[in-house]
Amino acid sequence: MGGPPAGSAPRATVVVVTWRGAGHVERCLDALAAQDRPHRTLVVDNASDDGTAGLLAAHPSKPRVLRLPRNAGYAGGIAAALARIDTPLMAWLNDDAAPGPGWLATLEDALDARPDAAAVTSRLLRGTAVQSLGVRLTADGHGADRTEPAPETFGFCGGAVLLRTAALRAVGGVPADFFCYYEDTDTAWRLRLAGLDVLPAPGGSDVAHLHGASTRPGSPLFHRWNERNRLLMLLRCAPAAVAVRELARFAALTAVLPLRRDVPGAANFRLGLRARVLAEVALRLPATLRARRAIGGRAILRRGEVWRRWAGG
Repeated sequence: MGGPPAGSAPRATVVVVTWRGAGHVERCLDALAAQDRPHRTLVVDNASDDGTAGLLAAHPSKPRVLRLPRNAGYAGGIAAALARIDTPLMAWLNDDAAPGPGWLATLEDALDARPDAAAVTSRLLRGTAVQSLGVRLTADGHGADRTEPAPETFGFCGGAVLLRTAALRAVGGVPADFFCYYEDTDTAWRLRLAGLDVLPAPGGSDVAHLHGASTRPGSPLFHRWNERNRLLMLLRCAPAAVAVRELARFAALTAVLPLRRDVPGAANFRLGLRARVLAEVALRLPATLRARRAIGGRAILRRGEVWRRWAGG
């Protein structure tokens, strides 16, 4: 395997965001300690109150720890870490993920081979099943995990990804107020607007992922974050017609729910949850539109060009 000479300074900082991770974060740190490429590890502790802090202090790998005064979520934790990164590469890694020993080297080598790429995703596994090989953009603006190999991918799964630090900063960093979910697809979209590529998972980038160890997929809170952040992402990154269409569609479906008899049982079809999502989007609308203008000002490609190229893929 190629890469820098032995004994060279680490080129990547691996950021692990944890919240009440006492049951699994040591497994993650053990896997990082076994990497065959030198790196730095920065753990962002989101004000855990379950003994996580003691486990981090006692771990033999002695990771650097940034303890936040409150739970800022995954997006907030990554954003807080970005200001402290002084390596050219930055990896995001879930605290319930355990990469194989060649993971980081594989991702670094993939970026080395593609100077036009700003990020490379990983092959996330849940047991023996593939969870993600990258993220595609659906026709209605959802980010969906790819589970079959493909020569290209719109975006990456934030559970395990390597990015160029300078590129991430150049496109505006991470949307910290998303708290959790869609911060990865939003970031990939902004990289695409900047004319930069995102690479699909290469062979040798396997990461075992427990998935949902800190949050409960399918829970009302999960759906609230997902629905809200998808709409905010579209308002920030998508063509105006697409963003308005999807926001109007969400509002219209919410309005007719009390009249329907065949309402699905999933939490994202609860009237109260959807009304709260709309209220939160409205509250954030001025800041979101300011962010949209800033994103457009940095973009190399037009929003419509990126949408036509990737939506529905």
